[in-house]
Amino acid sequence: MSDIIHIYCDESCHLEKDHQKVIVLGAITCPAALRWEVGRKIKALKKKYGIPPWREIKWTQVSPSRQAFYVELVDLFFDEPSLGFRTVVVPDKQALRHEAFGQTHDDFYYKMWWLLLTRLIDDEHRFRIYIDIKDTQSAKKLRKLHEVLCNTYYDFDRRRILNIEAVRSHDVVLLQLADLLIGAVSYCHRDLAGSGAKQAVIRRIRERSGLSLLKSTPPQARKFNVFVWKPREVL
Repeated sequence: MSDIIHIYCDESCHLEKDHQKVIVLGAITCPAALRWEVGRKIKALKKKYGIPPWREIKWTQVSPSRQAFYVELVDLFFDEPSLGFRTVVVPDKQALRHEAFGQTHDDFYYKMWWLLLTRLIDDEHRFRIYIDIKDTQSAKKLRKLHEVLCNTYYDFDRRRILNIEAVRSHDVVLLQLADLLIGAVSYCHRDLAGSGAKQAVIRRIRERSGLSLLKSTPPQARKFNVFVWKPREVL
């Protein structure tokens, strides 16, 4: 193992009772050595469209006045060979039966993180994982997730999965890019259509990926990997 890969993770609609049907988790991968180069390209794109460098990239900020910027940002992601994306979608959290499996919603939420991340970790690299901070309990939960992932790969000395850290998206541009792609996937799975600008961004993702975003891709898909989770039957 030599090169370090950074994994930037975010989510949409993860709360148990937020009146949203889906949960979407997602992650951008980028070699650590190239993250600043990608950041400079995004900064240059902001400058081209007159967007302040401090302005956060967010799915909720996609609007007619910024449509061209966000569509070109999608192109930047697909044109940049160092970047990859994986998402896990839970289509209907109202159908979850946590009590039947002896778990809480938080337990399930972190199981989904494990499911997302295990497809991104390999034998050839070392990894640093960054997850958008959600609450004051994040650090404790992420320590447990780190422990479980390391046990999965027999990485007891933590030489492969170096750390899992809670960060604030405002400070990490690749985390913001993850928010954009996750937002697009969530919008599709919630069957929304109210924003022409957001639909334009989704169309470009579909054009560039060749995917509907509504179905799982082959597990080995690297550039844009989608897994639509299905619950097990309770016997």
